[in-house]
Amino acid sequence: MQFPESWLRQYCNPSLTTQELADTLTMAGLEVEELDPVAPPFTGIVVGEIKEAVQHPDADRLRVCQVDVGGPELLNIVCGAPNARVGIRIPCATVGAELPPGADGKPFKIKIGKLRGVQSFGMLCSAKELGITDDHGGLLELPADAPLGQNVREYLNLDDTLFTLKLTPNLAHCLSVYGVARELSALTGTPLKALSFPAAAVASQDKLPVKIEATDLCGRFSGRIVRNVNTQVKTPQWMVDRLARCGQRAVSPLVDISNYVMFELGRPSHIFDLDKISGGLSVRWGKQGETLKLLNGNTIEIDDFPKVGVIADAHGLESLAGIMGGDATAVSDDTKNIYIEAAFWFPKAVAGRSRHFNFSTDAGHRFERGVDPQFTTEHIERITQLVLEICGTPETQVAAMDDQQPNMPAPKTVQLRVARAAKVIGMPVTQQQCLDALNGLGLPATVAQEGVISVTAPTFRFDINLEEDLVEEIARMIGYENLPTSKPLAPISPKLRAENSRSPYAVRHALAGLGYQETINFSFVEEKWEQELAGNSQAIKLLNPIASHLSVMRSSLLGSLLQVLKFNVDRKAQRVRVFELGRVFFKDDSVAESDTTVKGFHQPMRVAGLAYGAADQLQWGRSETKVDFYDVKGDVEALLAPLKPVFEAAEHPALHPGRCARVLLDGKAIGFVGELHPQWRQEWDLAQAPVMFELALDAVLARQVPVFAPVAKHQMVERDIAVVVKETVTHAQIMQAITAASAGAILRSAVLFDVFRPKKLKAGEEAAAGSLAQDEKSLAVRLSLGHDERALEDTEIEAAVQAVVEQLTQSLGARLR
Repeated sequence: MQFPESWLRQYCNPSLTTQELADTLTMAGLEVEELDPVAPPFTGIVVGEIKEAVQHPDADRLRVCQVDVGGPELLNIVCGAPNARVGIRIPCATVGAELPPGADGKPFKIKIGKLRGVQSFGMLCSAKELGITDDHGGLLELPADAPLGQNVREYLNLDDTLFTLKLTPNLAHCLSVYGVARELSALTGTPLKALSFPAAAVASQDKLPVKIEATDLCGRFSGRIVRNVNTQVKTPQWMVDRLARCGQRAVSPLVDISNYVMFELGRPSHIFDLDKISGGLSVRWGKQGETLKLLNGNTIEIDDFPKVGVIADAHGLESLAGIMGGDATAVSDDTKNIYIEAAFWFPKAVAGRSRHFNFSTDAGHRFERGVDPQFTTEHIERITQLVLEICGTPETQVAAMDDQQPNMPAPKTVQLRVARAAKVIGMPVTQQQCLDALNGLGLPATVAQEGVISVTAPTFRFDINLEEDLVEEIARMIGYENLPTSKPLAPISPKLRAENSRSPYAVRHALAGLGYQETINFSFVEEKWEQELAGNSQAIKLLNPIASHLSVMRSSLLGSLLQVLKFNVDRKAQRVRVFELGRVFFKDDSVAESDTTVKGFHQPMRVAGLAYGAADQLQWGRSETKVDFYDVKGDVEALLAPLKPVFEAAEHPALHPGRCARVLLDGKAIGFVGELHPQWRQEWDLAQAPVMFELALDAVLARQVPVFAPVAKHQMVERDIAVVVKETVTHAQIMQAITAASAGAILRSAVLFDVFRPKKLKAGEEAAAGSLAQDEKSLAVRLSLGHDERALEDTEIEAAVQAVVEQLTQSLGARLR
């Protein structure tokens, strides 16, 4: 929120400097994010009036002006502004004046000069040249009653400071200048200027029929008819300036009045063109399929969800309740009769609706946080007063107030324990201190019993719901800078992790050691990824996505990693290795509601990685090779070590059909590893296929508890065997058969160390006698044999080897080579 310091001091003016004022607000929780001067520094610029303006004799676009600045003589000044004419009052920089610094950072000093042979004793200034606005279309025209010779900084109040506050959502009562002044008064003890709302003289009892159909949407609706207003007038400069210093551009008198009261009192309101309303108004929930053209030019269509509040007349929708008015009943230069509306919309009925329609408004920002329902009629009186001052005519007639209160929110009573407040704040506080702090903020506090204070939250405080809310208010009044610095007291009892598990940090550390870099991505992804890349036809759709293409929750981390890869490849990255630990989301009706789960949704953690480009960093000692399936398979094995995973051929929508494996631990599938599917490689325009893996994090976190085993007293015995098997036989089948043959025996390990395939024959060639068939391969396995207590005998060794060969022959049809 932005506002000028002078406006704030109009309601509460403590004896503090600008910086002290900003610090006081910041330390009370109203963070002052920026302090900016209204205009940059300049000197010697005064109010002047053009008495004469004649054409320059040697230049078509220049005029020679005689300017009165309140001195004994008129100043001869050459000016090229298109609006330089007799009778207007403008800022005049006299000789010796310094204009705001230019692009070089140095101030521009006015000297006597010659323009096309005519001497000029000064300069007439535009708003841009003064640094007030970017408008450089002509001279800044001042009101006709601007005193000649007065310093422009003083006249335009350019020594003012703009405060920009960064407010948290619970400080909705500070979304107005008067609301901030109320806080400042409580903080400093400076009196707060009381507001008065004089009732306008009522000339008629006309009332616009209003029917409130949805009392859960609107708790109070107030309105008034005003006839015969003049909308051709210009908004007063003082109001234009204040709106501009609040970051609001002036539009038209009636719109400006409504905006002004919103910034002044925090009350969003709307002014309808009465003659454009058909029949009466109906306040209700919108119906699916209804459309409304808004003031911003957008046409929206109402959906079933979320429910949207509307104001409608006999012909259709007129405005979005609490957010924005409609174009059909907007005021214009031809408006004669108006209807002023101020209502109370329940915050939950407005919250999120602006984002649903992809825009935001100052009104919606306030209503979804809560606007005081108590003073709707008083604020209409304030708007009426400004309408009469600015747009009033002798024929203007003010009608009676119409005020309906079908569902006013009930006041909330919250109790505060003084001892609890002292414990939370971390310093002793007395009951009287608590009472003074709360009452000073306008929170009516009484003693319920000794040590217990009861507070009935006023209508402008929607954030007072719990005892902790009152504790926060007391801490704010004490001042955060006055709270003592004390170290937390807690028992030192370290929480030890079970030996059979490791932390997610250890997994991150292990992957980083393997050369991968961690990425963090959105859990929201494109629906196409879920349907085609993850094979999930039951994706969880978001009701209110942050972007149109991020519309569903992910059930796989692979899409996010591919997006990271594409981002880096597009920037000429040659080698990419990334991983992510993140949550994925599935629909699951069996999941119950708890502190850590959401009913109907399963949210497991996964770890996924991607490798692309060269297998190793560029180096002179070895030739460059591209990363392949076995490189990443080795990384997965290293990540799971000392657990020994098993890999079996499988299929995955994102992975190559012939280069994809399912990862198993103890016979249970925990994920996949494989090369990206050619379809997706082509769609993502990748020079080579990345190799990816995705595993269940719970399985990766599990680890075996180390078990002590004595060092063997006798050396291992090694025997190599080479067997010929069919090409379709896998390494896992070989290892399974060897293990089955020697269960409980002397085999300690078996390692495949060579694979031989026959050379492919050309057309007409015949295989040599005794050679392998084209559909066969030779596997060489080294068997390590040993016994814990004694040396092995030759007969034992031969028997073990023979048992392995027989098992391979029986189960896989193998033969010794």
